[in-house]
Amino acid sequence: MERDLLKIAPLGAVLFDIDGTMCISDPCHHGAWSEVLQKVGFNGGVPITVEFSMKNMTGKTDEQNALSLFPDWDQDQLSKLIQEKKALFERLARKHLEEINGLHKFCKWIEEKGLKHAVVTNAPRYNAELMISSLGLTDFFPLIVTGKECGRDKPFPDPYLKALRELNASPDHTLVFEDSVVGVKAGVAAGMQVIGVAADGQEKLLIEAGATLWIRDYQDEKLWLVLEKLDTRK
Repeated sequence: MERDLLKIAPLGAVLFDIDGTMCISDPCHHGAWSEVLQKVGFNGGVPITVEFSMKNMTGKTDEQNALSLFPDWDQDQLSKLIQEKKALFERLARKHLEEINGLHKFCKWIEEKGLKHAVVTNAPRYNAELMISSLGLTDFFPLIVTGKECGRDKPFPDPYLKALRELNASPDHTLVFEDSVVGVKAGVAAGMQVIGVAADGQEKLLIEAGATLWIRDYQDEKLWLVLEKLDTRK
């Protein structure tokens, strides 16, 4: 699979998801959803588990999750639930958001190499900007593409295709970093090589979805071995 990654040399652009890819945000999302769902009596008022969140909610928009959990609710009910969840997430994120290890080191490398780069996310723009700001990377990422603004969210390729157009970048020379199955599928569908970012035990799902390689974080030796080879093959 590493051979497939080397085909993209010379590397021209790097695209990132945010949630779970640049920062550890799942605990904030889980905490917010758990609280609002318990409040409305979901699951008999028993808090949802982390396993439930990972299996059924991670990688989806708030709107998709709300509709999936409450398919019989009207739009006003769904909108109120979503707004409460977003407010809770913002409060938790400002206090507890953590970057994936090595992220700033990798961003510095991207800047030094003069590579094009952007964020491509299913998160609402406000949440995306909040997380990027909390990570101290607002100036580094002038381009943020959200699925909602493309008409179709991931796993459709639309958000990644828009990012490529905006950057004037070729999919043949672009790397995508994703942590979710829907994100990996979107990157692959857009014709790019995807590196999955995942903890031990989750890598199989990302590889099955089409990721060429998986890493634990941006300090992973596997990543830097590939980057070194890409750099020397220019």
